[in-house]
Amino acid sequence: MEITTKEYSVKYDAQTATIHWQGAMRLSDKEYEPIKQLLNKVAALELPQITLDLRKLQALNSSGITTLGKFILSLNDKKTTQLLIQASKKIAWQKRSVVNFKRLMRRHLQVEWE
Repeated sequence: MEITTKEYSVKYDAQTATIHWQGAMRLSDKEYEPIKQLLNKVAALELPQITLDLRKLQALNSSGITTLGKFILSLNDKKTTQLLIQASKKIAWQKRSVVNFKRLMRRHLQVEWE
């Protein structure tokens, strides 16, 4: 599963159960729909662990943060999946927002900082 444009890409690697994000995402809520569908498909797999690799995602607007938050909440509701978020302290939005994701999924979420 993959969504790629000139500005960003979101790719799911089934072998590593990793969703790789990169580029800059400043989309409207409606434009996040294909990404929401990708995330929902991954959540439906009910894997033991999923990794969100955000280290190359330079920008994410509030609609994107909301999209990620809803994905995290959906995993929390299932209580079957551990989530690892790989983030970069060099990217301002990640320093501010990734910490808040931990509040959404306290027991099953781990953050790995670069």
